Amino acid sequence: MAEHIARKRFGQHFLCDDDIIHAIVHAIRPQTSDNLVEIGPGLGALTRPLLETLPQFHVVELDRDIVARLEKQYPAKKLHIHAADALEFDFSSLGERLRVVGNLPYNISTPLLFHLAEHAPHLHDIHAMLQKEVVDRMTASPGHGAYGRLSVMLQYHFDMEALFDVPPEAFNPPPKVQSAVVRMIPRPFPDMTVHDHALFSRTVAKAFSQRRKTLRNSLGKLVEDADYRTLGIDPTLRAENLPVEAFIRLSNHLLHASTPISISEPKG
Repeated sequence: MAEHIARKRFGQHFLCDDDIIHAIVHAIRPQTSDNLVEIGPGLGALTRPLLETLPQFHVVELDRDIVARLEKQYPAKKLHIHAADALEFDFSSLGERLRVVGNLPYNISTPLLFHLAEHAPHLHDIHAMLQKEVVDRMTASPGHGAYGRLSVMLQYHFDMEALFDVPPEAFNPPPKVQSAVVRMIPRPFPDMTVHDHALFSRTVAKAFSQRRKTLRNSLGKLVEDADYRTLGIDPTLRAENLPVEAFIRLSNHLLHASTPISISEPKG
């Protein structure tokens, strides 16, 4: 079979290190009864060892040439190939307790993570390889320099753990960045519930739009000092010092304020 040339527009970097492949599969611990989908199977670095345990599973792949290769390599009854853009794919259509794995394209990793978060109630877990910087942001705690909008939005939906780093030489072609593998487990019973997810997203984005400013300055007249006292939030803190639960309280307060408040998404 002809060699496949990695395409920059798809952000393709193919995993080729056997030790890393074994470590990822070991972290996943696939079981024969799993309902699993692999995003971006590429040349099958994870697909092959997963099929040694799983009788069948799904893959989502956008590159038509790779889809054609997979169709030639694996029978349809073992590999259910969805030729689709993962950003638009309805993961809930694959059933409940879905396990998601993959070396996610780095050029669309953030919007893809938000898309997966929308399907969190249908997921059992996610094991993903991403740019290390992104994993650091995802798993950062309040007060850490990497803590930001991505941290808050994903930590509302998932408990996350950075598992191990992956060097550039584990790929062909090697990326210019360090990578890392992260485990994401949906939080079945959040301590607090967001009442309007769109407003929650806009509130978090606005709070982090000017990181060096205090909440009082970044949110302006949207929240009065008396409201901060009621919510138990110090308005002199910066957004990077606020736990996820505090953002939930802020968002729910803005939704149920006596005067309806509209927050537009900050630019940039």
